Amino acid sequence: MPAVLLAPDKFKGTLTGAEVAASLAEGIHSRRPGTEVIAVPVADGGDGSLAAFEAAGFERVPVTASAADGRPAHTRYARRGATAAAELAEVAGLAGLHGSLAPLTATSRGLGEVIAHALDAGCTRIVVGIGGSASTDGGLGLVQALGARARDASGADVGPGGAGAASAATLDLSNLHGKIAQARIEIACDVDNPLTGPQGAAAVYGPQKGAGPDQVRELDAALGHWADVVAAATGHDHRAEPGAGAAGGVGFGAIAVLGARLRPGAQLILDQLGFAGALARAQLVVTGEGSLDAQTLRGKAPAAVAAAARRAGVPVIGVAGRCLLDAPQLQAAGFDRVYTLLDEADTEQQALEEAATLLRRIGERLGDGLSDDL
Repeated sequence: MPAVLLAPDKFKGTLTGAEVAASLAEGIHSRRPGTEVIAVPVADGGDGSLAAFEAAGFERVPVTASAADGRPAHTRYARRGATAAAELAEVAGLAGLHGSLAPLTATSRGLGEVIAHALDAGCTRIVVGIGGSASTDGGLGLVQALGARARDASGADVGPGGAGAASAATLDLSNLHGKIAQARIEIACDVDNPLTGPQGAAAVYGPQKGAGPDQVRELDAALGHWADVVAAATGHDHRAEPGAGAAGGVGFGAIAVLGARLRPGAQLILDQLGFAGALARAQLVVTGEGSLDAQTLRGKAPAAVAAAARRAGVPVIGVAGRCLLDAPQLQAAGFDRVYTLLDEADTEQQALEEAATLLRRIGERLGDGLSDDL
């Protein structure tokens, strides 16, 4: 019997990738009970990445860390052996602010606290998804949580956020976490923005985090000043590196202070989830997300899955809540066919409220057509 690899991302606001895969599998098995179904829910470094790691067998590790507003929050990371997976959106993302955006003071400290916990627990490889950031602090909070001390001209520790970065006069790395030097830190990053300037963290992403035009200029100046301080402490200037502006400058802090490596998000996570091994066993791949659109083609997980499957000569079926890509775009991306919830549903509301049921129906269609697809 054929083996079908189910590798969907989440349907944002509706179902996790694991739930999408489970619904599809139920539909396939209702038509073809003997079909081998391999479920590998995927992600690209944004929200939902931890759920994908957990579905792949990583252990959930609960911790308390600072939310973007500095308040303690219950969060988690995932661990398998000496590898830990952390998600910025989970601990210090926009969702945790519940609409009360804080463009000048939101902090990335919580991510550093999670990484410190993983290092203290013996992890030597840290994979970090940095999508969904709420802060524009240049990674200030991240490195503070890991032992770096940023002081103002009076010698006092600076406050949080971009406002704190603006007041930094010196950076002391003498107490940086002792296990950083031996650890391998990899950042899932799909943007190439520098830290500052017209394409920098403040200008491009600051408005999404509540910054008005004056605050964008203030934050951009703060990040430039912070980069000067970091360069003085480390002897290297990383502000212009592609990805330095990711997640409000968390990319910069991770590269410049932690020695992290930035990698394309979807590919990094696929590697960690064992996707290549699953693909080698499959005769059909099913992937997708809530909306297949232009953003999908810019490094999102379903596009990475489809590209890998095409290279392996395995046909790819797309599933989505909706599809805004035309046939040539889908074909170029590696999709042989796409099923959508909107096509299955009578109304858009039904597509949202009955997503699992509709995905089971799509799974039935896949089961009915397996002999033709393969």
